[in-house]
Amino acid sequence: MAGLLSGIVDKFLHRRSLRRWGLAGEAANSADLDALRGMRSRARALRRNLDRVIHVADYRLALPVIGSNIIRKPLGTDWSWRPELWKGSLPVPGMASVPGKAEVFAGTTIFHDCRRSELTARQIRNAREADIAPFGFRMDVFRFDGSFLSLVLDLPEDAARGLKQKHVIRMDVIVEMEKPLEIFARLNIKHGPNVEQIVRELPLNEEEVMVEFDLAYSKMNEKRVERLWIDLIFEGPEMNQIILRDVTFSRRPRAEL
Repeated sequence: MAGLLSGIVDKFLHRRSLRRWGLAGEAANSADLDALRGMRSRARALRRNLDRVIHVADYRLALPVIGSNIIRKPLGTDWSWRPELWKGSLPVPGMASVPGKAEVFAGTTIFHDCRRSELTARQIRNAREADIAPFGFRMDVFRFDGSFLSLVLDLPEDAARGLKQKHVIRMDVIVEMEKPLEIFARLNIKHGPNVEQIVRELPLNEEEVMVEFDLAYSKMNEKRVERLWIDLIFEGPEMNQIILRDVTFSRRPRAEL
């Protein structure tokens, strides 16, 4: 009952406020200058609060919905994952002059060896119809005097649990660039004291940008797998803007012949 009454009062006050400011708008043309200054001051204070509400509402209500974890999965998938960077908002959405080792989010790190960093990184809100991840990640690279730039993604423990050589690990990426460059994905599998590495180049000229790592060709010890991580390596990134709209991973057993 109290909630219903509060709603009725809110609607009444809202209509009254709209009517009041409607009359103020009509009176502004004929009001004396002192009265007009007071009206302008009150209107500006009101506008600041209204703009804040509209900004936050547009951000939270835009599609895809924040926290959405819809992932396209191949048939037979037994594990899938989207890193948090593309799923939830960061406390600090961006950084400038990114240092040589910079943790963007837990488990997501930028590495480079530039003497002078002219790299900025920022989480952005996806709003295109084609996007299914709530957020994207943008890197703006200006002068680049280093030899490498990479984004390292630590895969969760579930990725290593039950991992066999019969598995295929797939990475799907939605990427945009100002000008063409090469991007390589390197899967690292730590098993005991050794690290198995498989490198694939992303087919950026194809409609579906994805790579698959077939573990049948690896020499990993299934009984000693500890953890997995991916290096996304950007070749010749100078004077470029790179936007990763989405990055997802999935794992499935290879079809038996």
